[in-house]
Parts: sequence; structure tokens; C-alpha cells
Amino acid sequence: MFDAEARISWVLACLAGVIGAAALLHTSGYFVTFMTGNSERAVVNWFDGQSHMAFAAILLIISFVAGVFIASWCRRQFWTQHPHGPVLLTTISLAAATTIDYFTATPEGAPDIDLLPILCVAFGTGALNTSFVKNGEVSIPITYYTGSLVKMGQGLERHLAGGGSPADWLGYFLIWMCFLLGGVIGGLMNMITDGLGLLLLATVVCMIVTGYSYLHLDRHGPMPTE
Repeated sequence: MFDAEARISWVLACLAGVIGAAALLHTSGYFVTFMTGNSERAVVNWFDGQSHMAFAAILLIISFVAGVFIASWCRRQFWTQHPHGPVLLTTISLAAATTIDYFTATPEGAPDIDLLPILCVAFGTGALNTSFVKNGEVSIPITYYTGSLVKMGQGLERHLAGGGSPADWLGYFLIWMCFLLGGVIGGLMNMITDGLGLLLLATVVCMIVTGYSYLHLDRHGPMPTE
């Protein structure tokens, strides 16, 4: 529960919170970590006069799934010795989003992050969710907390009923709290910088995590089995 794998998952969950905050606070309200919300929007917004948001939601879902697909393919083809290789794709995606946002001028009064860089971010968050895989399936979801909260609730019930232990729910609670911490950091950063600053922060943090996972964790930590 507290090994190197868990610690890096906490960092990535916090990073996902920062990314989600940047998307929500500096766009028209796009989701990059909440595909359930995008799925709802992809249908409902056609009926409330916001067809542009429905179309954006569809593009975000496609980009997210593409990130999962490409990262999974790269894991199988190139990263057999680097199970956390998908973090590299996330770093590249965030760097691309930051670069595009820097060179893209937005009209005054408009959100300062356009859809194109956010699509890059969605691709990166999709890739990020494949960072922890065991037996061919994702073992630690980084941006999907509905399922994690369900498992946390079940584990807590087992523990209180005497049939389980803190390990049944504490791991889910800690990673969820790290995601919330990322949202708090993103909210605080929003008070002193713009969307570009938040994207740059996320890129730098992800780059550091990529270096750590490649140079240390993948060599000295446990190797997840496919």
C-alpha cells in the first residue's frame, strides 16, 4: 500500500487533479479526467442548444480513448522493460498542449485555453491511465474515481464488519485524496497564474515523474506483469 508503486500513483493522481483544474477553470468547461461527464454531454447538449459542447465532448472522448489505445500498444511493442512508459506519452502531450496554447492567441474575454490543446491533454490523461497494469488490465486507475469510491465503500464495510482490514479501503482513499489535493493546487495556482501556467506546471511535474520512473522505479521497483 505504501511502496514505490503506490507513491508514484499518488503523484500521478495529484497531477491529474491539477490537469483537471486547468481544463475546468481555463476553458469553456471541458472535462479531461471525467469521461462519464463527457458521455453525458455528448448526448444531452444536443437538446439544450449547446451542440458545440456536445461535439467537443465527442472529440474529447475520442482523444482520451486514442491515448489509452496508443499507450497500450506502445507498452506491448516498446515498453516491455518500462511499465510506466505511458507517463512519457503524457509528458509529450502536455508539452504539446503548452506549446500550442503559448502560440495560440485567444480573443479578449474568451477562455485562455482552446479546444485543440485540451484535446492533447485528454490524449495524455488517457495514456496516464495505463501506467499501472497487471495481467493485462489497469490495476490503478488515475482519473477514474467513481469505481474507486465504490471499492472504497465496499472495503470500509468489510473492515468495519470484521471481515477485512484497512488495506481493503485505505489505498483507494489515499489516491482519491491525492486527486483532490491536485484540484486544490490547481485552484490555488489559478489565483496567481493563467491556464498556460497551469499547463506548464503539469508538464514539468510529469517530466520529473517520467525521469524518476525510467531511471529508478522501472529498474529497482516491482515490474507489473502483463
